Parts: sequence; structure tokens; C-alpha cells
Amino acid sequence: MSATTLDARPQQRRGAPDQEQPQPERKPGISKGKKIGLSVFAAWLAGIIFFVAVYGIKSHKVKSVADQSFLPTDEFKLDTWFKLGPIAFNKGVLYLLLTVGITVLVMLYVSRRLQQRPGRLQVAVEWFYNLCQSMSHDNMDEGLTRKYFPLVATLFVFILVTNLLGYLPLPVDSLEKFKLFGVHIPAFQIYAADTNFAFPLILTLGVFVLFNYEGVKHHGPIGYLKSLMPSGLSRKMAPPIFVIEIISVFLRLVSLSVRLWANLLAGHLLIDFMAGELGVLVGQVTIAWALLPLGIAIYLFEAVLIAGLQAFIFAILTAIYIGGAAQSH
Repeated sequence: MSATTLDARPQQRRGAPDQEQPQPERKPGISKGKKIGLSVFAAWLAGIIFFVAVYGIKSHKVKSVADQSFLPTDEFKLDTWFKLGPIAFNKGVLYLLLTVGITVLVMLYVSRRLQQRPGRLQVAVEWFYNLCQSMSHDNMDEGLTRKYFPLVATLFVFILVTNLLGYLPLPVDSLEKFKLFGVHIPAFQIYAADTNFAFPLILTLGVFVLFNYEGVKHHGPIGYLKSLMPSGLSRKMAPPIFVIEIISVFLRLVSLSVRLWANLLAGHLLIDFMAGELGVLVGQVTIAWALLPLGIAIYLFEAVLIAGLQAFIFAILTAIYIGGAAQSH
């Protein structure tokens, strides 16, 4: 090898690192979340194929469905378990007692652990306090806010706990029982006290009395009726508008009670139907399995969003109605 050939080679400095060789590009694999999703979808699809292969597409109604002795609405009946004087103890009363107990225990637990440097639970409670204070302050004057802030906050907490409790399956279905170690245990069921119309109606009647009381107290009986009327009305328009305003006052009973009752009842019925009850009614196991993901999705939607939203709406409408009664249009 000649010296000219050696000189033609590129000279490398001493201590200089060798040039890195290009690495082959790695193809991105499937993420863990996608793997879980595909696995769940595959299990769901395999279940449909399995049930079609085993049961076919022919209806197989159980005897209680065929003779119409089973009704979906039976789950919301309040069968009396026992009586304590004039009080009939049933699952509706049980859920109310559980709500009161849970609410009191949570508030006591939080109040005894307040710190200057709050933890996550205290931050959540302080956020909730500010939210209720904002609802009251934005819709009522200072005097009414100080007076009714505890009521607005209590209604919010009480209804929220009641709604959330309604999505926990508990052994309260006394119509259906199973045997455990020789003891007959009521079947597990999701139930909310709001699905009994008497519950939201009693709360609404209390709010109705309060805002009318504040209106009469602030304006006087005649002045309160006049305050319902918009200003600047002609004499011809005043009578029909007055009737409409009076009706609208009583319709607030509907706007509070029916909204809470209907939303919770419809949500629980949808969960029951999509989570298997529809398949039982038509006698098709395949339909029950196929609709199960939809039932889970509705359950999560109701438990995460609707439970809190309905409690918020009831509380803020309470503040609006009380505050509006002490103001003139």
C-alpha cells in the first residue's frame, strides 16, 4: 500500500468519538390502553358468538315473564318490612337513614381534621363550600345569604349523597331472595330514595313555603302579589299576565320535584334495562350480553354526572326562588 493511498484516508483526531451508526427505526407498538380495549371488545364479541351458538336466536322467556308476574316497576315498590308505630319501615326509609348517617359522619370527619395546610379532602370540602356560598351570594342579598346559606348547602349535600348512594347495589330487594348459609338474603339492587316521588315532593314543599314566606315578609301580602308582575304593563295585559305569574309560582313545585324524581327514575330504569333486564323480558341472553357495555356506560354517566348535576340544580333553584321572592320584577 503506497503512502499516497494512506494520506488520502480521512484523518481522525485522537480522542474523538467514533461516528454513531444509524439505528433502525422502531415501529411503535400497541399501547397498553388499546390492548385492554381490544381484549374487552374481543371478550364481548366472543360472548355474543357463544350465546348465539348455545341458545340460538329463539326467545326463552322464564315463567314469571311469560305469565307477566314479573314487572320492571316492581323494583321501585316500597314493601313494608316492619312498622315502628305509624312509621312503615321500607327500603326508602332505609336509604334516607343511610344518607343522614353518611352525611353526618363525613362532615364530622372533615371538621375534626381541618388543617392550615389542607389535604385533598379538605381542598374538596373548601371548594364545595365556596360553590355553595357563590350560589347563595349570587342570587340572594347579604341578609338572605347569611340566613339560607346553610339550607342551600345542606340540600346540595343531602341530595348528592342520596343520589350517589343510589348507585351502590345493596341487599334491599325483598321480592327476590337467595340463600346464604341457610339464611334467606334479599337480592342486591340499586335504588335511590329520589325514585319515590314523595321524597323530592317533601323537599320542594319546604322550599315553596320558604320563598313565599320571604316574599310576603319583604313586600307584604298585596305587595308580594304586585311584585310578581313585570313593570310597565298596560291595564289590558295586567290580568292575563297576573294569572300566568300565579301559575308559574305553583309550577315551581313541578320544576323542582318532577325534575329530580324523573331524572333519577329514568336513569335507574335505563341502567336496569341495558344491564340485562331487557334480555330477560324478551327471553334473549344474547341481547342482555350485547347491551351490557351500554348499560355500564349509562351507569357511569349517571353516577358521575347526573347525581351531582341534579343536586346542584335543586340547590341553585332554591337560592334563585328565595332570592327572587324578595325582589321586584
